[in-house]
Amino acid sequence: MTQDSLTFYTNPMSRGRIVRWMLEELGVPYDTVLLDYGTTMKAPEYLAINPMGKVPAIRHGGTVVTEVAAICAYLADAFPQAGLAPAPASRQRGPYYRWLFFAAGPVEAAASNKALGFVVPPGRERMMGYGSYADVMGVLESAVSQGDYLLGEQFSTADLVLGSHLGFGMQFGTIDKRPAFERYWARLSTRAAALRARQIDDDLMPKSPANP
Repeated sequence: MTQDSLTFYTNPMSRGRIVRWMLEELGVPYDTVLLDYGTTMKAPEYLAINPMGKVPAIRHGGTVVTEVAAICAYLADAFPQAGLAPAPASRQRGPYYRWLFFAAGPVEAAASNKALGFVVPPGRERMMGYGSYADVMGVLESAVSQGDYLLGEQFSTADLVLGSHLGFGMQFGTIDKRPAFERYWARLSTRAAALRARQIDDDLMPKSPANP
């Protein structure tokens, strides 16, 4: 392993798809290690990388990063030539962080709870980090309606992470297919890197006997 080598640990049926898209946007070489649920993902070798036994994760030289938003934020800063994050001193850095972690926190939590059929009891919204599902969806709709991207005219890692959760949510029915969401996702999902990443992971999906 060299100082700059980049290794990506994933499964094509996981949130690793988000990181794959990020890697394709960067356009840098990386190695992929495919892991299976319940076996190699829980093996001692991988638990040394991520004790949670979950994917995705990356190793960049001697640095290990887990959690989708953290991985993508790290990669944006590690490879600034890709232009996927505003400069640290930029006024856009605040909104960039805001929406990047809004995706990782309120959006994912609200969508996951909806998938499980959990509804926050009336009057208990203050106990939840995201308040209520309706609150999250309202803020999300406003955010993606202000311009082509979250930071205006510039696509960033915040769009990639938030947009991915939005796309998955609409696909699986945990996020409403509102016109503003569909327009925003259409802009993101047709990017060349997004299409490449999707094809790579689709090709890695287990083949069924009916579709070898």
